[in-house]
Amino acid sequence: MQETFFTSKEAAEITGCTLRQLQYWRERGVIVPVISETGTGRSIYYSKSNLLELAAMSYWLSVGLSFDIASTTLKKLKDQEPELFISGKGKRFMLLSEVQKRSLELVEFDRKKAIASLDAGKPVIPVWLDEIYQKLALKLGKS
Repeated sequence: MQETFFTSKEAAEITGCTLRQLQYWRERGVIVPVISETGTGRSIYYSKSNLLELAAMSYWLSVGLSFDIASTTLKKLKDQEPELFISGKGKRFMLLSEVQKRSLELVEFDRKKAIASLDAGKPVIPVWLDEIYQKLALKLGKS
């Protein structure tokens, strides 16, 4: 089965990102699309897994995460769960505040841990890829 690829313009329309965001994230190495050398120049194409990465970044930025935290979270997810973005199977994670380390820990979602963290006055940031994937699948079905 041949994989479908999307131009930068199509990727931006599907994910709600701007072309400038795509360019910035590409330049920073956060989301690396397929770049094909053609006889007339360079063409940039995004895979479906790239679209999920773009949608995740866009969502995290929209809920107030900084670029650094969002891009670090994306990198951690790709390192910990390399098949996650390729398979299209959503999974739920959360970012928990580690006060001693002054960082956020990425862990699989656990309702009891989330409530305990909230009870302790620590933030819990949902990283629900299943929701992001479903929204993306709906958009892809319409396009």
